[in-house]
Amino acid sequence: MKRITDFSELDLKKQYNYADYLSWHFSERVELIKGWIYKMPALPSGRTPAPKRRHQKIEGFLFVKLFQHLENSTCEVYQSPFDVRLIKNKQQEDKSIDTVVQPDICVICDKEKLDDAGCIGAPDLIIEILSLSTAKKDYNEKFNLYEENGVKEYWIVNPSENSIEIYSLKDGVYELYCLYGHTYTDETISGQLFPELKISLEKVFQN
Repeated sequence: MKRITDFSELDLKKQYNYADYLSWHFSERVELIKGWIYKMPALPSGRTPAPKRRHQKIEGFLFVKLFQHLENSTCEVYQSPFDVRLIKNKQQEDKSIDTVVQPDICVICDKEKLDDAGCIGAPDLIIEILSLSTAKKDYNEKFNLYEENGVKEYWIVNPSENSIEIYSLKDGVYELYCLYGHTYTDETISGQLFPELKISLEKVFQN
């Protein structure tokens, strides 16, 4: 497989696979959704705009809360950049895997899904924090992707609205479990998957 060192060498009208993805060695961050390339906001050292400070602060706060809550459990929590390969079956080879995403935060409770490359299979919980460049993808392509692949719970965090939508998978379809925000004084976030986890909504969005 040819080593690709410049993003401009990729053909954005072409579909790729995970084997291709492993040959890419450039600073830009990308995801593959059903073979199509989606460019992501870069890390601070990257050439494209990095996530905003507030985005990173919210992500860090939620990650710490989840880490503390799950520390003595069988579940593990990771934050971006962390590759999640969504697969149709465990026997798939790299060249037949066409979806690799980097959720802002994900929780995996089945350790057999974890390897040195990240996660292979659907996490139990995924959190995406919206930005201007990712909102459409998070509400559409990723919403459908996570639903289709059996991610049990999906949180969409909207910093501009100070809101969090939690979707829970029921019979293979996402249902809105709860909407937090707008009048969030003393409101406490709690999802269906980890009901004992209580997070202050006001602290999530504090400046």
